[in-house]
Parts: sequence; structure tokens; C-alpha cells
Amino acid sequence: MADLPQLWMRNETRPTERRAPLTPEDAGRLVRQGVRITVEDSAHRVFPLDDYLAAGCRAAPAGAWAEAAPGDAYVLGLKELPPTPERLHHRHVYFGHAYKGQAQAPGLLRRFVAGGGTLLDLEYLADAQGRRLAAFGYWAGYAGAALAALHARGRLAAPLVPLAREELDARLRTPSPDGLRALVIGAGGRSGRGACDALTRAGIPVTRWGRTATACLDRAALLEHDILINAVLTTRPVPPLLTPADLGTGSRRLSVIADITCDTGSELHLLPVYDRLTDWTVPARRLRGGDRPLDVIAIDNLPSLLPAEAARAFSADLLPKLADLHTTTADPDWLRCRAAFTTALAGLPRQPGSSQGRFEEVPT
Repeated sequence: MADLPQLWMRNETRPTERRAPLTPEDAGRLVRQGVRITVEDSAHRVFPLDDYLAAGCRAAPAGAWAEAAPGDAYVLGLKELPPTPERLHHRHVYFGHAYKGQAQAPGLLRRFVAGGGTLLDLEYLADAQGRRLAAFGYWAGYAGAALAALHARGRLAAPLVPLAREELDARLRTPSPDGLRALVIGAGGRSGRGACDALTRAGIPVTRWGRTATACLDRAALLEHDILINAVLTTRPVPPLLTPADLGTGSRRLSVIADITCDTGSELHLLPVYDRLTDWTVPARRLRGGDRPLDVIAIDNLPSLLPAEAARAFSADLLPKLADLHTTTADPDWLRCRAAFTTALAGLPRQPGSSQGRFEEVPT
């Protein structure tokens, strides 16, 4: 059993983040295999700590990982780390959002350099064909499209609160067609399929665009829809879907944009008509006023609106990969994930007048 990984599931510091990367049921499956799991207490996680304890996990106070987690533990989470400690020496498994030129990326990566730790970014846990192995995409698309539909109908209440899917679906239903039309770009992917399902549930006709339709983008046709859902995953810069100049056209019907990708501050941002995210307190922000207003919804933790459904689906995907962390022959999917971190460190700009420090490899 000595080669089995030790997992430490941390509390999420963002109050609106109610998801968990591992459910109590899946944690129990790992425990029965001999994996040691510590779960931090949380005031907002959708699954109670007692359920993890009943599954055989150990408990720790919220935020204890920084001082109490063993050096060989994998610290498991979802969203951003707190600003301290400044030196990160553990192996962290979460969505770091640090490889696409985001403004906060250099600071985060330097914390890993300073401590000799490792970021295993779940966005880059993929198979040999580049397909992500664990993702919240479907529920991100579903929640984002649902918010867009509600907003287009003047029924989006703020601040947002987490819901059971049954309640959200009930809000989406409309007694009669209202003439709204929606366009989902990236409709064939996880997020796109979720968005299409939510819009269909809302009774809104959906135009589905994939790679063929966007190879030669028809912006006039795009602007003829009331709702635009961007669910495109891109790993290299491509022409934007819309520019500020496109919004000035007199024929624009578009009134609500929901950007599932939220790649603001990055060269991969496909909707440079907006430059900052929205949130649960103010979910929609006005981009254009006048007779035909245009609003954007760009929330970077959409699946947490449906925390139980999203967490169960994600945990089921991640479960076999967590078990593979301890394999004697390094798992190729984790090796690719690790290589993305190494590449990001190689491209990290040096700070003037200071040493970058020595990065020590930590085996995965």
C-alpha cells in the first residue's frame, strides 16, 4: 500500500463555489482501495463533511493543507488558491487557469517555482488525442444557456443562488413561444451540448454551429439571433467571433451573450467585445444601450449553480485518474498534464533584478 497516493481535498475559498472534485461515494471507493483521503471542512460545499467521514476519510479544518498536509500529498481542489502561502511546495491538482497568458498566471507560477511544487492543471488532463478526461463542460453550458434564456425573458434574478436542476428547469419553461432564437457556437462539444439541452428545455429554437460553420464566419447571420452562446474551446489564437465594430450595425438582433469559456485577458479570447467577468452578484453586464441593448454573462464557475449534478458527473470522470496517480509506471495522461506545467514554467518571464530560482522536479 506504500505506493498509493494520499489525497487532501481542500476547502474552496470562493463562497459561491459549492462543488467538490470528489463526491463522498467516490471517495469511499478510493478509500476501499487503500487510498488515504483527508477532507477539509467547508461551510458551503454541497456534500456534508459527515458523508466523507462515513466513507472512511479523515477530517481537517478549512485551509489546513498549507501547514498540515504531508509533503507527498496531492492537494485536490477546483478553483483558485488563496494568496498565501507564497511558496507552494505540494503537488496541487485543480484548475489553475495559468497557461493561456492570463494576468494572474506569472504570479501563481512563481509561487510554485519558489516552493518547488507542481501544478497538475485539470484543464490539461487529456488523452493522447487531446480530449479532456474530466470536465464540467456540460453543466457549464447548461447553466450558462439557462441564465441567458432567463435574462432574455427578463426573469433573471440576482444575486444568483445554487439550485437543484428540477427547480432551474421549472424556471426555464414558458407557457408559449416568445420568438426568441439562439445560436450555440461549439455546439458539438460538452459545453455546447449542455447549452443546446438547456435552450431546448426553455422552448427556444437553437442554431448549432461547429467547425464547418465557423470556418468562414457569417457575422451577419450571428447577429440575427437573440442569444449567443460561446462554447468554443481553442488552444491557439483564431479570429474573434465578434468585435466592437460588429455591435454597431443597425441590423443587430442580438441582445444576450453568454460566454462559457471566459478567456478574458488572454490572446484566446474570442469575444473581445467585453473585458471583465461577471459574477453571482451581478450576473449580466450591459455592453450597449439604446433601443437594442446588449448584455453579456461571463461567470467562471457556472457549474456551481447546479453543484450536486456537476460534482457527481465530474467526480465519476476523475475517479479512475486519481487511482492512477500512484501507478509504478507513470500514467501517460498525468505525464502530459505535468508536461504542460513544465512548458509554462519555461515560458515564464524573468523578473528584472531577481533570480528565477531553481525549480526542483517533483515526481508525479
